[in-house]
Amino acid sequence: MASLRSATPKLRNYFRDNYIPQICEALLCGLLVTCPEDPLRYLEHMIIVIIQNGLENLLWDMCIDPSLKPKIRRLSETYLEQLFGLDDQLVTPELMIKACTFYTGRLVKNHFGGWREVAIPRANQEAILAEKMDRAITHDNFRCQKVFFYHWLSYVITCRERLIVSLLRLRQMFCVQRQKIILAKWKEKARHKSKTREDELILKHELQLRKWKLKSKVPEEKLLSPERSSSDTAAAAAPVEFDVSALPEQAIMQIFLYLSFRDTIMCGQVNRSWMAMTQRGFLWNAIDFSTTKNIADKCVVSTLQRWRLTVLRLNFRGCLFRTKTLKAVSHCKNLQELNVSDCQSLTDESMRHISEGCPGVLYLNLSNTTITNRTMRLLPRYFHNLQNLSLAYCRKFTDKGLQYLNLGNGCHKLIYLDLSGCTQISVQGFRNIASSCTGIMHLTINDMPTLTDNCVKVLVEKCPRISTVVFIGSPHLSDCAFKALSSCNLKKIRFEGNKRITDACFKYIDKNYPGINHIYMVDCKALTDSSLKSMSVLKQLTVLNLTNCVRISDIGLRQFLDGPASVRIRELNLTNCSLLGDASIVRLSERCPNLHYLSLRNCEHLTDLAIECISGMLSLVSVDLSGTLISNEASG
Repeated sequence: MASLRSATPKLRNYFRDNYIPQICEALLCGLLVTCPEDPLRYLEHMIIVIIQNGLENLLWDMCIDPSLKPKIRRLSETYLEQLFGLDDQLVTPELMIKACTFYTGRLVKNHFGGWREVAIPRANQEAILAEKMDRAITHDNFRCQKVFFYHWLSYVITCRERLIVSLLRLRQMFCVQRQKIILAKWKEKARHKSKTREDELILKHELQLRKWKLKSKVPEEKLLSPERSSSDTAAAAAPVEFDVSALPEQAIMQIFLYLSFRDTIMCGQVNRSWMAMTQRGFLWNAIDFSTTKNIADKCVVSTLQRWRLTVLRLNFRGCLFRTKTLKAVSHCKNLQELNVSDCQSLTDESMRHISEGCPGVLYLNLSNTTITNRTMRLLPRYFHNLQNLSLAYCRKFTDKGLQYLNLGNGCHKLIYLDLSGCTQISVQGFRNIASSCTGIMHLTINDMPTLTDNCVKVLVEKCPRISTVVFIGSPHLSDCAFKALSSCNLKKIRFEGNKRITDACFKYIDKNYPGINHIYMVDCKALTDSSLKSMSVLKQLTVLNLTNCVRISDIGLRQFLDGPASVRIRELNLTNCSLLGDASIVRLSERCPNLHYLSLRNCEHLTDLAIECISGMLSLVSVDLSGTLISNEASG
């Protein structure tokens, strides 16, 4: 049986279900590859192996020795089904002929169609080309129209914008010219009216002066006559009447500016004319309550409420007003300067009302008050433009209160800070100040024995703009603090009562402080002539105060005067420098052409020779020679 194609379906299913083609394939592959000597025995053995492994696991190379198996796997797992005729999809010769015929016809059709399109021109080619050309011309015309329209639209928009700008400019010029004309006419009219008023006032003053002369003029006969009646005596003793309102406004302004708060109130109660003069707004720009005692709180509150838009400066120093009275300050919306130092009635609650109502304060003095960290929290929140702040002798706030200065917008515009007597501030507190107030230029710390070099170091790390420092009563500062200040552009420095400052701090002063012009080293008894020699190279120095520096002698002063610093020096204080003699003073008269103020108090070794040299200095304005051994002839 060459093929089972014509066999019955039952027989074909039998072959397929019992894996007959696969068994034959495996046995034949084994025989062809192995070539055993006894083929029958080999087939018998392999059939047993197939039975043991099962027909489901049968593979075509199962009967081949593993060492002889091919390394390349064939594409089809079996092809015996085709040999036995079990494959229904096998291509027959009839199907192959039909497929070839179809493929050939398809190729002929495609190639013939392409050849015909190329070889045989179409009959209406010219019509098609003409149609395409018309279409292209139409499209090009449309595109050109679109471009031209776009440029025209841009030009129209630009012209319209220029026209609008020109109209606005013309309108603005018209308004400006109209305002100029109106102002010129108003100015001319005001000048004419003012001149007329001045002429009337001058005429009035002349008439009044004539009346005063006539009233005060006494006949010579009456003056020579010993007999005078009582009526004549009373007339002569009668006061001359004078109306202040008749004076020019500038003179009235100058007179009332010298009055205190109480005097101004009393003047307003004289009559209507005086009351009108006291109601001028400029008189209430600055109100000083500190010079007046026993003022009623009701009067203060009513005054602040009435002039709330005019008041710019308020001074409550040492006033004992009630807390409710101080809260009335919040009505002054334009307040710029506020001094509430020594006000024991000032509380955090009243400061809250003031800060909410007066956000434009530039100068704030809270010295010697009982404020706490609550007030410190209010400063950066409301006083955004604060420039001057004094917290001297306020001992109830802590380092945490200084940390609040960095909240919100902070106090970065602060340029002056006074922390005198605040002994509760530690190094961390100064670090908080440096972080929140980087723009400080003027620093004052007096009466603070707890101030150390570390406090100064952490402060100047982030405050390079410091130009003025005042340390009075800080005995623990040393040369290290002076050296730390070299990172700032110092112009003025003042130490007083410090025994740890030595000559070492002035050794490189010309490099560390080239622009310094004020030096106050009062009662620094460790300074010697070496310090004066170092300061002699300071070309900008104008003020030098070495009071109670008892170790300074003629040698140091002459070395200082031989340097360029002596040319510009204007003020020199050498009080209690008892080692100075005539030689240095003679040199001083030669080298200091611009000296205005000189103090040689208690310099016991000075004689009349020094006084004669000083008397030849024409630039001197003031000289203090008390406590010196000079004669009366020299002082005269």
